[in-house]
Amino acid sequence: MKFSESWLRSLVDPKLTSAELSHLLTMAGLEVEELAPVAPAFNNVVVAQVLEVVKHPDADRLNVCQVDIGTGTPQQIVCGAPNVAAGLKVPCALPGAELPGDFTIKIAKVRGIESSGMLCSAKELGIAEEASGLLILPADAPVGQSIRQYLDLDDNQFELKLTPNRADCLSLLGVAREIGAITGVATNLPQVAEVPAGIADIRAVVLDAPEACPLYCGRVVKGVNARAAIPDWMKRRLERSGIRSISALVDITNYVMLELGQPLHVFDDAKLAGAVHARMAKPGEKLLLLNEQTIAVDADVLMIADDAKPLAMAGIMGGEESGVTLETTDLFLESAFFAPKAIAGRARRYGFGSDASHRFERGVDFGGTRRAIERATQLILEICGGQAGPVVEASAAMPARNPVRLRTARAERVLGLPLGVERIAGLFKGLALSFEQQGDDFLVTPPSWRFDMEIEEDLIEEIARLYGYDNIPAPAPRGRMAMMRQPEAQRPAYRIRQMLADRGYQEVVNFAFVEAAWEADFAGRSGENELIRLANPIASQMAVMRSTLFGGLISNLVTNLKRKQNRVRLFELGRTFHRDPLAVPVAGFHQPWKLAGLAFGGALPEGWGSGVRKVDFYDVKGDIEALLAPAELRFAKLRHPALHPGRAASILLDGREIGCLGELHPEWAQKYDLPQAPVLFELDFAALRAVNVPAYAEVSKFPPVIRDLAIVVDHDLALQTLLDGLQGQLPALVQDVQLFDVYTGKGVPENKKSLAFRIVMQDTQRTLQDTEVDLAMQQLVSCLEQAFAAQLRA
Repeated sequence: MKFSESWLRSLVDPKLTSAELSHLLTMAGLEVEELAPVAPAFNNVVVAQVLEVVKHPDADRLNVCQVDIGTGTPQQIVCGAPNVAAGLKVPCALPGAELPGDFTIKIAKVRGIESSGMLCSAKELGIAEEASGLLILPADAPVGQSIRQYLDLDDNQFELKLTPNRADCLSLLGVAREIGAITGVATNLPQVAEVPAGIADIRAVVLDAPEACPLYCGRVVKGVNARAAIPDWMKRRLERSGIRSISALVDITNYVMLELGQPLHVFDDAKLAGAVHARMAKPGEKLLLLNEQTIAVDADVLMIADDAKPLAMAGIMGGEESGVTLETTDLFLESAFFAPKAIAGRARRYGFGSDASHRFERGVDFGGTRRAIERATQLILEICGGQAGPVVEASAAMPARNPVRLRTARAERVLGLPLGVERIAGLFKGLALSFEQQGDDFLVTPPSWRFDMEIEEDLIEEIARLYGYDNIPAPAPRGRMAMMRQPEAQRPAYRIRQMLADRGYQEVVNFAFVEAAWEADFAGRSGENELIRLANPIASQMAVMRSTLFGGLISNLVTNLKRKQNRVRLFELGRTFHRDPLAVPVAGFHQPWKLAGLAFGGALPEGWGSGVRKVDFYDVKGDIEALLAPAELRFAKLRHPALHPGRAASILLDGREIGCLGELHPEWAQKYDLPQAPVLFELDFAALRAVNVPAYAEVSKFPPVIRDLAIVVDHDLALQTLLDGLQGQLPALVQDVQLFDVYTGKGVPENKKSLAFRIVMQDTQRTLQDTEVDLAMQQLVSCLEQAFAAQLRA
């Protein structure tokens, strides 16, 4: 919404500077997107009259002019403009004038003839981008008056960025009404009197679609001069509102639309047949629009038509065949209210828009429809002449203005202000809102120009705007802040992140919505009952919620490999999503936090001090054990859709599975074009955070006794099974049992293997004797023989 400041101040003129007025509007919710002068700075330019024009003796394209600048003494000025002529009134820059572009006018000789000034075009004054000659002023322009004053060039142009709910401010009337309500300054709104009928001619109006068009006013005006020139003040206001002057009749309807907010349309009455109908489009109906575009109209488009043909897309654009031209003498003037739902989206559907549709789809003041047609008639008769017939009005049920209740106590609580009933009543009166007081409550009936007042919060917003957001106190929040106690049995997330970073991993953050293919590959979920699909994904490849973090890590690895990174360590901490009808707080969905990691490339960075070895299962296993230390983990065989069937394990803590570990499945390594299978792990983050509270244990002052023990057992016997069997059977002196060698081959029977253990024995109270140590070893060997048929290796 663009308009000139001088036009606005003709309706309401608060004692505020332009910048202060701009701030006032912005803080009232009518954001001023731009405030700019209508012309650049220049000075010493006046209205002048050309008295005489003589060809320059030494230049074919120059003229020597005698110019009256209002001082009583004509000035001689050399001018090269093609349209200079005696009798014209034009702008004249006097010696010393400073024009846009740092151009200063001086007394100079042009081809030997002295020139005391310069006759100016609109481009030279900076008020037009192009100009073919001098700016011709009206014949009644006062000679000697400053051109800035005459053309009102000290004016400013406001551009408002309105939200869709403030359609009432798409007019000077609406903006002036807002400023008057906020500042308390009296408004000088246009007074529109009913234009008496000078002729009896009418054209009937029929509402065939009353829900879409509940009000239609029409009037015949005859004997107009469509070629009449509009006044300069009107043309200037239109141009400063961003509307190009076209012809008198079109300019008048545009002017009334800007002034009152009511779009109008003018038909050539001679081209109409019978009554004017507001109806829905007929099947296969086509219309040639004023923009020279022929459209096939859909059935849900509201049309204006006569008895024979369609005339216009209602509230959007008129038809070419019924439009007025410079030859039009009789016209039919339309002013109507179209329901916003009947107009919204129709123009965009056909790839264009209009000022009318922009207003109608947001809501036009249906209480001002009759006033707008009277105002337009008044201007047409003043500028174009003619005689007007009576207004024909057809109406149906108008939009309901349902009262909205406002509780004073709630408004004060929401805004944090001690408003009081009288203050609220005064604010509502300033907005011309009709209300009824019921104790401390207000029952407010929204006016016809406000379509955004439906609930109590809308009225509270109005109070805040009028009271002034700047005036609402913003006290700093106050409250007691206590340092929360960190549970000793729980590690903070940052500590776990730091531990991984210390081991060479870098954190990544990926989207929680992923490709459906990732879920099939890395989680084995492909059925619609298994996938959690998004109702409105931001992209087709981000259509489902992840149940594992593996997909994002593999994608990160692929990206790094494309950038020639040959050693990659990544981890991510994030939520995964699973269907669970009993889950809370989001019913039906379980959203646990998971920590996942990936290792690819060399086990160690390349260096002269270490050999080249690829990272393997056991490297990452060591990282996981370090994360959960001092807890004792167990690892069991696992089949997982993302992992190698023979190189994957579930991770158990206190008998409960808390995650998985393994190499990427060869099929996926090939599918994602990976030169080497990375090692992946995923852990339950809650289990990672939980740690045992440290318990004091006395450190022995006495030396340990270390013995090695090599036994032969069945080849299929798992080490973990053997260690579990020893639990509770170990002699009291034995503090630790560590496997340090596994051997098969010469000296060991077929289907057998040799396991070598290091046995650590110690007592906190005394030094152990050899006899005690030998007895403990005999008890340990006996236990192994009985439980696992183990034999001492010879």
